[in-house]
Amino acid sequence: MTAAVDADTAELLALLEDEYARTIILETYRDAQSVESLSDACDADPSTVYRRIDRLQERGLLQDQQRLDPNGHHYKVYVARLEHVAIDVTEDGFDVTVDYREEDAADTFTRLYEEFSG
Repeated sequence: MTAAVDADTAELLALLEDEYARTIILETYRDAQSVESLSDACDADPSTVYRRIDRLQERGLLQDQQRLDPNGHHYKVYVARLEHVAIDVTEDGFDVTVDYREEDAADTFTRLYEEFSG
């Protein structure tokens, strides 16, 4: 007998099963990271890292932030939003609960400013 899992749960579990995605979450949980540093941590091409970043952002597990380098150029870094995942077995199947990290006030202000300024 196979327990039915809804599509969202199956997608989340598949994403968390991926070694690159897990490494990205762990690395960005500790500190904001650039694609280059994530590529080194994953020992993967930046294109592979970007694909995982896209999937993690679609699920709300990762967010990007703009940074300014000393030369005045903007670049993105990524921060994990995933705080906790709980999987409970119920009579109806699996119940998955995801808790997210709170965005700090400065990051919220920066994100809103960037959205409004285009």
